[in-house]
Amino acid sequence: MGKTIKVDKVSAGYRKLHVLFDASCSMNDGEITVLVGPNGSGKSTLLKTIMGITDLYSGGVFYDGTKINGLPTHEITKLGIAYLPQVNSTFSNLTVRENLVMAGYVLGKEEADERVRKALEDFPVLKGYASRKAATLSGGERQMLAMAMALTRKPKVMLFDEPTASLSPKVALEVLGEIRALKEERGMTIVLAEQNARRALEMGDRAILLVGGKVAYEGSSKELLEHKELGRVYLGIGQG
Repeated sequence: MGKTIKVDKVSAGYRKLHVLFDASCSMNDGEITVLVGPNGSGKSTLLKTIMGITDLYSGGVFYDGTKINGLPTHEITKLGIAYLPQVNSTFSNLTVRENLVMAGYVLGKEEADERVRKALEDFPVLKGYASRKAATLSGGERQMLAMAMALTRKPKVMLFDEPTASLSPKVALEVLGEIRALKEERGMTIVLAEQNARRALEMGDRAILLVGGKVAYEGSSKELLEHKELGRVYLGIGQG
């Protein structure tokens, strides 16, 4: 089962750079919640605020009803929340297998070995590359590796920050397919910040539209996809 995250009247940023303004929204258990909005609207900052890596000026972040803001990032991770940043999500100079071993460093050797084996089984594209350095992988393969690394820790929630950035349309669809499978096959809670709004909204359950660091819409992703005015003005989709 997944878990629920609630962001309550959060204002956050980076020292004096104020990015989020009184933002409130929820990411529901077992659903894909899509974060969309223009560049600079605060999507990445919202994910980082959940993980405790921004400056929180006011408000709170709750995980299944428990307040988690103020906890160190590694403690938030231990609760079952995995965060995959847009860049630097793998160790370039380590092999695929070494990356997976590093991801399970807090586990005992036997359990870590089993989870590495399972990760390579879940992502067969990586199996033949186990001895190759991550730096030699394609962008899509690195995203698969980052997902496999996160899954070795058996998270209940996965936060993705622009996972298809710089990928070809074909590979981007493959990555999004793997993300959808996490929900459909594992019942995980997924939060997906994605620049390609149409593609993300088509696969999402719920959507949060951020504009200027504020929540402009929260609700069904399909309804936002069909909302001509919001789609046209803020997302570059819709007609009329």
